[in-house]
Order: sequence, then structure tokens, then C-alpha cells
Amino acid sequence: MVNNNEVLLKVDHLCQYFSMGHKDMKAVDDVSFEIKKGEAFGLVGESGCGKTTTGRTIIKLNEITSGNVYFKGQRVCAGTRSYKDAIKQAKKDFSEKKITREELSEIVSKNKVLIREAKASGKDIDKNYAKSLLEELNAEFAQKFESAKDNPQQLKALKKEYKVRQRVAKNSKLITRIQMIFQDPIASLDPRMTVRDIIAEGLVIQGITDKEYINEKVYEILEMVGLVREHADRYPHEFSGGQRQRIGIARAVIMQPEMIIADEPISALDVSIQAQVINLLNDLRDRLGLTILFIAHDLSVVKYFSDRIGVMYFGKMVELADSDELFKNPLHPYTRSLLSAIPLPDPIYEKQRTRVTYNPLVEHDYSVDQPTFREISPGHFVQCNDAEEAKYRQMLK
Repeated sequence: MVNNNEVLLKVDHLCQYFSMGHKDMKAVDDVSFEIKKGEAFGLVGESGCGKTTTGRTIIKLNEITSGNVYFKGQRVCAGTRSYKDAIKQAKKDFSEKKITREELSEIVSKNKVLIREAKASGKDIDKNYAKSLLEELNAEFAQKFESAKDNPQQLKALKKEYKVRQRVAKNSKLITRIQMIFQDPIASLDPRMTVRDIIAEGLVIQGITDKEYINEKVYEILEMVGLVREHADRYPHEFSGGQRQRIGIARAVIMQPEMIIADEPISALDVSIQAQVINLLNDLRDRLGLTILFIAHDLSVVKYFSDRIGVMYFGKMVELADSDELFKNPLHPYTRSLLSAIPLPDPIYEKQRTRVTYNPLVEHDYSVDQPTFREISPGHFVQCNDAEEAKYRQMLK
């Protein structure tokens, strides 16, 4: 369990909608959570519940609809849909004479400012981040140059390294400190590129042209993930599923991220290979000090790997707690349904195991009192209304 209280990633009222004709499909709807530095945070739920969409939106592969994502205290993603809806609703209320013209003007001006801030925030963050990296780099190499001024060979090597790292710093964006491992190890690798080109692509995009430096980094990362140098000149089709996933991990790690989003990295692999990949992620987490958002639907694996677990259903976060607490005291009926579906290699237990089915129409009555995400006990959050909150608190006594 991580003891660090520093929040690395904060997801605040995240919404991701996709247009379906005249309607919106709410893939992620008002999801909020925090991930602490050094933590492994598990995100679970059935297929189609919005887990992957959440991860892809955090890393800006999807254009966020509304809400905010903060990384290292900086807003890296901001949606404008909620602000536009507020303006639209205010105009409707004014036409129905529910608010005055002054109130309308105040709401419109306030939300227009928020829209402008949301659109401009990313550019300013990247400029300041690149500037801070350059300042740190100059301070680091000033000392190195001073100590190596009497050694021409060492000084030449330092200048070469400095130029490479300076180019990287100038082209760096804060969001690149988050990298993603994709679910399908076949579809996520370009079949026309060698392993060397796949792993080094991020470095090339950042402006690095020194082939010797790139090769050294690729070889170093290949060995770190359990492959060998000779694999660098092969193509993805020449590898097994587990080896392909290691290549995907290497591609993410070479960018020296602080956080990795692992999107069901073992679901397409054999059971024996799954354990190897999980152990590799654990080793990299310890060695590199990584923070991991681990997306999966296998609760047994998530319990083993994660410090805290968030449960998603139909685009919403329905429960969030420490790993041990969630398995010991599952409160939301959907969480209890998921836990009842975990098979165990025990034929006697399996004969007696009773599956719990979840029917939201039967379990909940939200006709009068709508649910919100509430803290039932320290660190244990559940989506519920007032009546359910009282019931859940009673269950924990």
C-alpha cells in the first residue's frame, strides 16, 4: 500500500459523450476520483461500462466533453459542454421569465470566461512545463561541465547528451508524462515498423535525431522488459502475444512517464503469460516509481495488483474503496454482483456458489431522491441517495 498522500492525477466530474444522431451516448457520465503518487489504482466493471473511454479521455485521445483532468496540479484536460449547457439553460429560463436580464447576463459572461480559460489552459501549461525542464537541465549540466572541463573526451560526451536532452525538453508537453499500454497487443503495434522504430517513435516525435542515442535507449528498455537486443530489428508478427505486450510496455516506458494507464493489458493473453506481465508491471512500478491506472474486468487480478479500486457501471462510478475494504465490505449491489461472479479453483465451493444478479430497476428507487457519490466511511465512497446511505452505514456497523 502506498503511503504517499500527494495527488498525482485528479479527475473532476469527467463526462465523455458521443453523438448518436440527435442523441448523446453517455460513455462516461460525471466521474470523479483521485490517484496518489506511486499508487496502483484499479478501475473495474463489465464490458462497455466506460473504463477504457475514461483512460483514453484522460490521455486526450478523446476530446473531453465536460469536466476537468488535473495532472501534478495542472489542468491538462478541460471540457466546455457543461458551460455551454449552462448558457443554453439560462436563456431558456429567461424566455420563461424565471430569471431577470441581469441574471442572464451574469451567467452568460461567467460561463464564456470559463470556456475561454478551458480552451487556453493547455497551451500555457506546456510552455511553462518546457521552460521549467530547460531550467532544471541547465542547472544540472552547469555542474557537470565544470567538473569535466579538464577531460576533453568526457566534456564532448556531456555536450552531446546535453543537446539531445535540450531538444527533448523544448518539445515536451506535460501530458506526455502519462503513457498508455493498450489492450490489444496485435492491433496496437504497426505491422510495417520494426520493434526499434515502434519503441523509438516517441523519442523521434520529440525531435531526437541521434541514432546512437536512440539505439542505446531502445536496447536498455528492451532488456528492462525482458526482451533482448536482437529483437529490435524484427517485426511484430514474429512475436508471441506476451512478447508483443512487452513491446507495448517498452514503448510507454521509454518516454520516462510518471504515470501509466494500463488498459486491460492482460485480457488478450494466456493465463500463464498474464502472471508474467503483471509481475513485470510490478517490477517497473518499484524500479521507476510509476503510478498506474490499471483498467480490467478480472477482479481477482485487480485485487492482487491495486491499492484502491473504483467500480464503474453504465458510465458512472458506483463504488470506490481500498482493495481490501471493497472485498470485505462491498456496499453497492452491482459490486456485490461482480464479486459473486469470481470463480475459485475449488469444486466444492463452486457447487455452492450463488450468483447475485443486479437489476437497477429493482434495486434502486430514484424517482424522488436522486443519487450522488458519497463517502460512507473514511475512503469508502458509494453512489447512493439518502435512504441508501442510511442503509449502507447500518451495514458497516
